[in-house]
Amino acid sequence: MADRGINFLRIPISTELIHQWSQGIYPSANVNDFVNPELEGMNSLELFDFAFQCCKEVGMKIMVDIHSPQTDAMGHIYPVWYDETFTTEIWISSLEWLTERYKNDDTLLALDIKNEPHGKPNEELMAKWDGSTDTNNWKHAAEICAKRILDINSNLLIVVEGVEVYPKPGYDYTAVDDWDKESKYYFNWWGGNLRGVRDYPIDLGKYQKQLVYSPHDYGPLVWKQPWFDKDFTRETLYEDCWRDNWAYIHEENIAPLLIGEWGGFMDGGDNEKWMEALRDFMIDNRISHTFWCYNANSGDTGGLVYYDFITWDEEKYAILEPALWQTPDGKFIGLDHQIPLGSNGISVTEYYGGTVPTQMPTDKPIPTPTPTDRVPTPTETNSIEILKGDVNFDNEVNSTDLTLLKRFILRKIDEFPEPLGHQAADVNDDGDINSTDVTMLKRIILRKI
Repeated sequence: MADRGINFLRIPISTELIHQWSQGIYPSANVNDFVNPELEGMNSLELFDFAFQCCKEVGMKIMVDIHSPQTDAMGHIYPVWYDETFTTEIWISSLEWLTERYKNDDTLLALDIKNEPHGKPNEELMAKWDGSTDTNNWKHAAEICAKRILDINSNLLIVVEGVEVYPKPGYDYTAVDDWDKESKYYFNWWGGNLRGVRDYPIDLGKYQKQLVYSPHDYGPLVWKQPWFDKDFTRETLYEDCWRDNWAYIHEENIAPLLIGEWGGFMDGGDNEKWMEALRDFMIDNRISHTFWCYNANSGDTGGLVYYDFITWDEEKYAILEPALWQTPDGKFIGLDHQIPLGSNGISVTEYYGGTVPTQMPTDKPIPTPTPTDRVPTPTETNSIEILKGDVNFDNEVNSTDLTLLKRFILRKIDEFPEPLGHQAADVNDDGDINSTDVTMLKRIILRKI
């Protein structure tokens, strides 16, 4: 993904799983024939940390998306952020735990605090957007959640999606539609209705600059919305849907905007026509986005790869590629200040003309699940010269050292072949052995530094 210009990865996850981690419960992960042998035996949190480190090494940032209260492949159908088991308080406290755990590593750049709040006024559960403090008022819940997260890490971006319905002028959520008459509500995609921002904007006080609004938008193969009934164009999509549901937020500079989901099947027809229209609108207006999705097994959109989860759908990637951040000569731009994006990209510092330091910034290691598994801190010695990165002490720094370092951080081995391997493994001399050392060692081997 990094080599192909994707610099920001949105990872769906459940409140239930994060809550389990926070309680010291680490469910086992399902494995299959494609699993890397390095991952064998890892639990879900260890796998998440492995993915986290992989992203860090290639200059990618992460946004965790709370996709559902419970761990359920179809959990996104559930309309709100709480249920009888995983309450609003558990949802917030779980995100607080996640924030605390990664607060010293900006690989975790953003939290999409709830995927696609939705529901209609006549349904038992409905996410609404108004000025109340009702349990199901998404605007109110999002404010409380965001402030508690930002009290822990004020540098995170808080991504807030829309809802499904919003009352038309003169009505509120108590309005009842009359049979065979025009609805008293505006409807849009789940999570795609941000009309309420004009009347009831999210207020994060001193943290307001960390707020990002994030609608979702799809084409006719996901659902034949009314704006697809005619021979639509980019202009009619803007007039009939985009402008009043979310584009005005960008146009009026109310807050940053990120299209959190868009994508779909290649049909040679209206679905591709819609994808190209939205893509070009985002390019022309410099709107950020995360494409749905990489995985092949998304039922109503497909993925960027086929069912081996490795081979890219080049035709679909050709739709996405022009909307990825890149220089005029085609170099993809990452969001990290030190680590270039992938094998051929550049860092954001390089893009803006700055100098990339050879010394990586120090950060604290990712906490490990139990105290007994902590990475030992190197001890000082003046008796021998240490070649940084040469963890097996063969007087060479190469891929063998990199493999050993990775296995040590992943707790696949308890010690290095030589007693002083710990000091060689602390490549940046910050007193900790963590993913930053892996990144630096890889750059040394590749002669980037």
